Amino acid sequence: MERIFLASPHMSEQGYEQQFVKEAFDTNWIAPLGKNVDSFEEELATMVGTSNAAALTSGTAAVHLALKAVGVEKGDIVFVQSLTFSATINPIIYQHAKPVFIDSAPGDWNMDPEKLREAFKKYKPKAVIAVHLYGLSARIDEIKAICEEHNVPLIEDAAESLGTIYKDQWTGTYGDYGIYSFNGNKIITTSGGGMLVSDNKEGIDKARFWATQAREQAVHYQHEDIGYNYRLSNVLAGIGRGQLKVLEDRVEKKREIFNRYVEGFKDIVEITFIKERDDERANYWLSAIILESDRVTPSMIMEVLNNENIESRPIWKPMHMQPIFEQYDVVGGEVSEAYFEKGLCLPSDTKMTESEQDRVIEIIKSLWK
Repeated sequence: MERIFLASPHMSEQGYEQQFVKEAFDTNWIAPLGKNVDSFEEELATMVGTSNAAALTSGTAAVHLALKAVGVEKGDIVFVQSLTFSATINPIIYQHAKPVFIDSAPGDWNMDPEKLREAFKKYKPKAVIAVHLYGLSARIDEIKAICEEHNVPLIEDAAESLGTIYKDQWTGTYGDYGIYSFNGNKIITTSGGGMLVSDNKEGIDKARFWATQAREQAVHYQHEDIGYNYRLSNVLAGIGRGQLKVLEDRVEKKREIFNRYVEGFKDIVEITFIKERDDERANYWLSAIILESDRVTPSMIMEVLNNENIESRPIWKPMHMQPIFEQYDVVGGEVSEAYFEKGLCLPSDTKMTESEQDRVIEIIKSLWK
């Protein structure tokens, strides 16, 4: 989990957050409205290169409102990556729509454009959700082109990839809508929060409206649509503004951690990594490995690390393998299933020291001795 600092005598990571949170308390704007919310939206939109942003309570809320904004309703089909966390899928169910899962591409955590084309031959979806898993970009330009061919809106789940730049463009800004998460485990955090971004001002304005209980401009609290309590608070937005100041430092640290693992395991051919492309700057939110070994398994590595009080985790279990979603179709599935079977997420927190990371590397390497 990334740190949240609220006080420091220095104008560093801690100082920025102290300043913005203090402003919220000094102005008594301890509510889901205020200067910090407006500024957080503006500053993030400017940073990633989009026109509009809505600060929300979570990335999940952002996915939900994106689906509403593109018109997903009961019975509609939504194409979505299978290898992801359930928060990508749950909002589809909130809208009483039906997910169709798309497999990952070989050598890529993310949606396979060829499997996406195959899915379009079987179904007519209302939307496509692509994910940038573990901070590595999907082949989002290809996916976008396919969506444009079929005149279907594209939503990017960039919850894990804030700071990843693909072909000189930030992930989350290729689609009709993009979402970011500021959950406690993300590269920057407000403890809980999210952002919906788009060049569609009308859509973002509508999302803000829904996020504040769909309250009409009337003194008597008029309601003509179903709304949600999804607006980010002014205090948490202040934390977010401070966190934006250190995003580049966090990305640099995550990249250092990933590259140190690559170097540390270079002599073990059974350990492989999925790396950024030549035209990509990945944030490497999590450093994940794939094991091609007959004698060492992910569970063995997790066990030896756990014995040393070091946490590691499996790769996300594909959504088409989840009991709650087993009724829905999947196009492909073999690649993501193999990643789940052979993959492992290593300790990747930016607070980890080089000596701590070296210890992780040596513990894992001991299994090959």
